[in-house]
Amino acid sequence: MQSNQKLINFLNQELSNLHVMYVKLHRYHWFIQGKHFYGLHQLFEDLYEEIADDLDEVAERILSIGGKPLATMEKYLKEATLKEATADDKEEEMMKQLCEDYVQIINEIKDTGVKLAEEENDQPTADLFNELQGKYEKHVWMLRAFLAYE
Repeated sequence: MQSNQKLINFLNQELSNLHVMYVKLHRYHWFIQGKHFYGLHQLFEDLYEEIADDLDEVAERILSIGGKPLATMEKYLKEATLKEATADDKEEEMMKQLCEDYVQIINEIKDTGVKLAEEENDQPTADLFNELQGKYEKHVWMLRAFLAYE
């Protein structure tokens, strides 16, 4: 077993979470209805395009440190800590769920990911985690602002 296997496993968990988010955002993009349709339809597309880039970065980081990224839906669903969307949610429910999902990923990065990267003296992985955390914290701020307005 590689000395950095715990870090690789964590990266695969987050890769799995990003795949769940990617599918969830597509679902929301396709099924959004209501008075904010146009804005949210575009927002969800922007977010899934961003997630596509993020999951590629995470997978390539796994490869860069000697691991193998997960690459099947079965494994993603097994390893993800996020839950799939299961209902045709209303816009407020969609926004609340996305906010909760981003917060969960942020907390996992802060509580586990950065520490594992630091234990391995892996600054590039820590930098990736910090970049993702900052980006996702901005999304949480905006999602919460939307929810406060409703």
